[in-house]
Amino acid sequence: EETVSTIQVDFQSASEEKFALKYVDSDNTEKEPVIMHRAPLSTHERFVSFITEYYGGAFPTWCAPIQVCMLPVKDTCYEYADELTNDLRADFIRAEVDKSSNAFGKKIRTNTMKKIPILLIIGEQELEDNTVTIRRYGSRDQETVSRADFISLLKKEIKDRVMLREPM
Repeated sequence: EETVSTIQVDFQSASEEKFALKYVDSDNTEKEPVIMHRAPLSTHERFVSFITEYYGGAFPTWCAPIQVCMLPVKDTCYEYADELTNDLRADFIRAEVDKSSNAFGKKIRTNTMKKIPILLIIGEQELEDNTVTIRRYGSRDQETVSRADFISLLKKEIKDRVMLREPM
C-alpha cells in the first residue's frame, strides 16, 4: 500500500531563528505556536512520479498528456487529420498529428513507444468515408468507426474516466 499525503508537525518554523511567530494565549501571555503542514497530495512532483510509476507511463486516456495522435498514411490526408485534431481540441482533448517524414510503420512504432493511448490511422478510405481507424495502446487490433461516433465515444471515455486495461 502506498501513502502519498502527509501531515507534519513543525516545531521549528515559529522559532526566533526562523519566523519569530507569537500569539497571545487566553492567560494573556505570549506563546510560540506549533505549525501544522498539510499536503493531501504530497508534493506535486511526488504525486506525478507516483502515478507515472503506477501506470508505467501508459496512462489511461483521460489523464494522458497526449490522448490521441493522428497518423496520416499520405500527405493528402493531412487536411482531414488537421480538421479532426481541431475538432478534438475544441472539446479540450489533447490531440496531435504526426507529420513526420517517417515511413508509416515507423510512425506507428514511434507513437506506440510514446505510449499514446489512441492512435488514429487516417488513409484515403477514412477520408472518403468520414471515418477513423482506431488503434489503442497495448493492442494490435484496429476498429474503424465514423468520425462522429469516435468523438462521442472518446468524450464519454474521458468523462467517465474509463480504465481499458490494468496498470503496469
